[in-house]
Amino acid sequence: MNALIDDAVLNAKTDYSTILYQASAFGNGCRVFAPRYRQAHYRAFFSNTENTKLSFELAYSDVKAAFEYYLFNNNKGRPIIIAAHSQGTVHAARLLKELFENKPLQGQLVAAYLIGMPVADTYFTSITPCTDSLGTGCFVSWRTYKKGFIEPNFVAKETFKTIVTNPLNWRIDENYASGKLNTGGVLKNFNKLKTGVVDAQKHGNVLWVHKPKFFGNFLITTKNYHIADINFFYNNIRQNVVARVSSYLSKQ
Repeated sequence: MNALIDDAVLNAKTDYSTILYQASAFGNGCRVFAPRYRQAHYRAFFSNTENTKLSFELAYSDVKAAFEYYLFNNNKGRPIIIAAHSQGTVHAARLLKELFENKPLQGQLVAAYLIGMPVADTYFTSITPCTDSLGTGCFVSWRTYKKGFIEPNFVAKETFKTIVTNPLNWRIDENYASGKLNTGGVLKNFNKLKTGVVDAQKHGNVLWVHKPKFFGNFLITTKNYHIADINFFYNNIRQNVVARVSSYLSKQ
């Protein structure tokens, strides 16, 4: 139920997918530390047995240990951005709650990008949602779906309210953001930025976008754009990281 750290094939797949398409978005003026960890199997999200609980605990223990190693050896009091997607967001949110919230580290938090998984509006007590592009010490979060689609097995069954940030205007209201605000997404070849690839608008607990605009988009049949939560807004994220770091430093 957990991945192996020394699996060369899996590590290469991670480097040329997750690290390439997602972690690199946060390397604009920042050092990126992306830990290997014994991530829980995808099936663990569909079960609530003692074994699946243990698999998530094992994965989180690796993430926490890697972060504590970073703090002791590499941080040296620098400001921190926490960035995560999918299962990583589950672990990152817990890390923030255990090590940052109402603790000295909270003062070093520039922002947290908790993407691809729901973050309930009641999850944190003192780490608040970002409400604009320059807020610091706050977090952003979104899950991307095709406009008009509600995921029946997850979103439709949710009984809680989640925080949904629009990464084109960095607001948490339901105002529509045109694709003209999209300064560049990255596609599979990772060889250029495609401006205006999607628009965005908050709808309930998710972010709705129209079908992405690029050559060959007729091949896309899925309505769940989870895999592209970061890709679609790649350059907007890069620009926002710089803006929030500058905002944080100006307040010190």
